Amino acid sequence: MAVVVAIDAGTTGVRSMALSESGLPVGMAYREFTQHFPRPGWVEHDATEIWEAVRATLTELLHELDEPIAAIGITDQRETVVAWDRRTGEPRHRAIVWQDRRTAARCDELAEAGHLPLVRETTGLVLDPYFSGTKLEWLLRPSDRGGGGVEADEHLAVGTIDTWLLWQLTGGQVHATEPSNASRTMLFDIGALTWSEELCDLLGVPQSCLPEVRPSSGRFGTTAVGVGVPAGIPISGVAGDQQAALFGQACFEPGMTKNTYGTGSFVLMNVGQECPEPVEGLLTTVAWSLGSVDAASTSYALEGAIFVTGAAVQWLRDGLEIIEEAAETGPLAESVPDTGGVVLVPAFTGLGSPWWDPYARGAIVGITRGTTRAHLARATVESMVFQTRDVVDAMSAASGREVLAMRVDGGASVMPLLLQLQADQLQVPVSRPTVQDTTALGAAYLAGLAEGVWSSPDEVRENWVLDVEVEPAASRDEVDAAHTTWLRAVERARGWATE
Repeated sequence: MAVVVAIDAGTTGVRSMALSESGLPVGMAYREFTQHFPRPGWVEHDATEIWEAVRATLTELLHELDEPIAAIGITDQRETVVAWDRRTGEPRHRAIVWQDRRTAARCDELAEAGHLPLVRETTGLVLDPYFSGTKLEWLLRPSDRGGGGVEADEHLAVGTIDTWLLWQLTGGQVHATEPSNASRTMLFDIGALTWSEELCDLLGVPQSCLPEVRPSSGRFGTTAVGVGVPAGIPISGVAGDQQAALFGQACFEPGMTKNTYGTGSFVLMNVGQECPEPVEGLLTTVAWSLGSVDAASTSYALEGAIFVTGAAVQWLRDGLEIIEEAAETGPLAESVPDTGGVVLVPAFTGLGSPWWDPYARGAIVGITRGTTRAHLARATVESMVFQTRDVVDAMSAASGREVLAMRVDGGASVMPLLLQLQADQLQVPVSRPTVQDTTALGAAYLAGLAEGVWSSPDEVRENWVLDVEVEPAASRDEVDAAHTTWLRAVERARGWATE
């Protein structure tokens, strides 16, 4: 039996994973890559290093496999953007990462000039430096005007990480993306499913440098020689990481909801094939297009984007050095019955949904002489839970749909404490599947559907297997009191930075 390989190009590392027809992992390789912080609020990646990590993980994975590869799928960190030269394939600037805040003032200018309604209605997004559009505008601005100095000539190609990897995997033959990634650029009309000429003109981004938009599930091209796997393998599925996780969680029906606890956390609710109106505090995004890019083949989702969850655990490890491994967080947090009154607001790069405040900064309040590293660890776990509740409350209020259950995945979902606290705060069951790498699963399923490995989403749904389901154990009054304290701390973190 052939396997399907998923390339999961995340924010801090690349994972290449092989999956069987039953959706079970049969091999995996992982590489971290460097995080660059040239100034406060700026976050960059070396796109060449990301590609080298992909090639290395594919090479390592291939040595583990006895089975042929039927197809490759790609999922990526979405709003991160790369500019490169079509002739050489070399980046013209470091990739600007989704967490980057350098264009916050520009987003304010655009809002003050009255462009927010256009952005909301066309893209389903908000004016925030999170998205790719103002990052691209900055890259194309001359360096003597404070920009990246990338020249918009006929040799320029730009794209999100999926587009960069497609280019490299196909030996420079394919410059393409798909609607879930395109819908995160702030340049894509999610109703018409095309690049918006009006927004491209507003931000000074030539459409000639943008990738072609193809279906999320469909053949993009085949692998070239020297990319870590044999040449000629179809690359047939691409989706942004959170949409891929929604697909991997088999959330195919409107109202089904998932949360991925990664570097950040992302709550997505499938809202069906009709593009909804903009919702306050939330994003409207394309979930996927199957087979073709048109209204009949496209599903949409409401999304709440939380910028820092797992990244806060990395901060405990690398910044404060109070843990040596991320896996220590759960047991350390469970070693105390509560936070001792400590609340951590991890607004290290601003706050996402439902606040959308790029000027918020991290805060720890309630510290006393008795505060220990265990209290900080528990406050970090609780911050993930509270931020998720903020998003779900906004989502339920805006959509008119109560979230009746939550499917969860991602690294932090292994923590029993997190699952219990999340069920308590939401007052709904929280379910974790047996295979928790749902981002990679989604990319693999999209690729395998295009190549006939799976016949339909119904067959994919049958592969979803429950591992753990946690019911609420605390009362509504108890959890509301804790949440109210959290909101007090959030107000102290908001609007802190002045630039």
